[in-house]
Amino acid sequence: MKIILYSFLIILTSCAGTKNNDEISLRNKFDEAMFNLEAEKYLQAQSDFRNVLIRGTGTDLGDDAQYYLGESYFRNKEYLLAIAEYEKLTRKMGYSPFVEDARFKICEAYRIESPKYYHDQEYTHKALERYQEFLDDYPNSILLDNVLSSINNLRNKLAKKAFETGVLYMKMEEYDSAKLSFQIILDKFYDTSFLAPSIKEMAIALAKNREFEDASSFLLSNKKNLTENHLYDEANSAVDQIRSKLLKQQ
Repeated sequence: MKIILYSFLIILTSCAGTKNNDEISLRNKFDEAMFNLEAEKYLQAQSDFRNVLIRGTGTDLGDDAQYYLGESYFRNKEYLLAIAEYEKLTRKMGYSPFVEDARFKICEAYRIESPKYYHDQEYTHKALERYQEFLDDYPNSILLDNVLSSINNLRNKLAKKAFETGVLYMKMEEYDSAKLSFQIILDKFYDTSFLAPSIKEMAIALAKNREFEDASSFLLSNKKNLTENHLYDEANSAVDQIRSKLLKQQ
C-alpha cells in the first residue's frame, strides 16, 4: 500500500512539474516574441506570437499574444492582416484590456488603407463607420482628439471627391449631374471645407441650366455662408454674367 501511495505522489509531483515547466516555456516564448516585436523583426514576431497563441489558448498569455499578433502586422504595415487579428481579439476576448486599443487600431488601419480621393472609397467608408462605433462605445477615450481629427479628414476627402465630380460634370456641360454631386455635399458633408465652394458652384450650375430664378433664390438663401467665406460677390457676379449671356442668345 505504501509503495502504491508513494508512486502516486511521484506521478502528481511529476505532472505539476511538467505544468510549471510548460508555463515557464510559454512565458519565455512570449517574452521572445515581444523582444522580436520591439526589435522590428516583425515576421519572426508573428511566428512567435502564433506559437504562443496555439499553445496558450484560453490563458492570459494567449489572449495577449492575439493582440500583439495584430500589432506585429500593424507595425509591418500589413494593415488588412492586422485588422483580421485585432477583430479576433474584439470578438472572442472582449474582456481583454487591449480591446479599446485594438478597436482604435482597426479604425487607423482602414484610414491608412483609404486611398486618394479619386479612387474607390470603400476603406474610407469603413474607417468612418468604425470610428463612429468607437466614439459611441468610448466617448471619454483619451484617443478622442485623434478620432475626431481623423473623421474630419476622411469626411473632407469624401466631400472633395463629390466636389471634383461636380466640377468635371460642369466642364462636360452636364449640369443636372453636376447639381446632384454638389447636393451630396450640401446634404451629407455640410461640416467640411467644401460646403461654401459647392454652394457657389450649385448656383452657377443652376444658372447655366437656365434656372435663373432658382439660382438667384439659392444665392439669397445661402448669402450668409458665402459672405463669411468671401464667395458671395464672386458667385453673384458669375450668375449675373451667365444670365445675361444666355438671354442674349435667345
